[in-house]
Amino acid sequence: MNIFETMVEQYHPTNEEERSNAQRETMQKIALAGLKRGGFFDHAAFYGGTCLRIFHGLNRYSEDMDFSLTEKNDSIHLENYFSAIIDEFQYVGLDVEIDKKDKKTFGRVESAFLKENTEAYDIKFQTRKMMKVKIELDTDPPLCFDTEQKLLNQPYSFSVRCFTLPDLFAGKMHALVYRAWQRRIKGRDWYDFEWYAKNQIPLNFNHLHERILEFSGNDVSKEEFMEALKEKLSSTDIDLVKQDVFNFVDNPQDLEIWSNDYFLQLAETLRFQ
Repeated sequence: MNIFETMVEQYHPTNEEERSNAQRETMQKIALAGLKRGGFFDHAAFYGGTCLRIFHGLNRYSEDMDFSLTEKNDSIHLENYFSAIIDEFQYVGLDVEIDKKDKKTFGRVESAFLKENTEAYDIKFQTRKMMKVKIELDTDPPLCFDTEQKLLNQPYSFSVRCFTLPDLFAGKMHALVYRAWQRRIKGRDWYDFEWYAKNQIPLNFNHLHERILEFSGNDVSKEEFMEALKEKLSSTDIDLVKQDVFNFVDNPQDLEIWSNDYFLQLAETLRFQ
């Protein structure tokens, strides 16, 4: 059994869906290890749902890996670190290939919130190409965020530069309220919002404001944001929200309390940093 399979087995998967989720998350950790060895985190930071899952114990699986440069820099690109990622997978006994995603072929959901200056790639097994991890880097990011070093012990002990929790929260609230999802609702955003609210994480409004301003050009106040949040929480079909997140959570019974009123009550507990 190679290192990769050993890491997967530590999740104790009991069926194919659980094994697939464990394999994908193991791939994510190995990709982080390669990026670390390559010096990527000297210039960039990890954020999004996968960051929350791996480093803060979010009780749902996450598919994509989102990164942001810590300052605007035209010379930093994901391609610079491909060899480090490929080498890391080879260390654990696997061969992978990294393919650039053609933004013109993105589905509605994938392209709904993707900036023109975001680089997107898939890491795939050479022998099992249905298993893949998407990595994205915002090369012209909204700023006003802080970072911290978080420890990961596999496949070796190393630290990853991550957004702090209040800034992770800001990115999630921007996605929940302002993402133009067309016909699909991303219930995972709602699940993460519940996690932040239940853990009493403050929201960094400065970073949220920068994100809103960059994507839409709107200079919103805290009061205007709260109005938009409550409108989203009160008007969205909660059954569609549950359907989207159902296969990503370990205990679907956690969703039984979900209702529009429940999320509006969570919104009342929100506090700004």
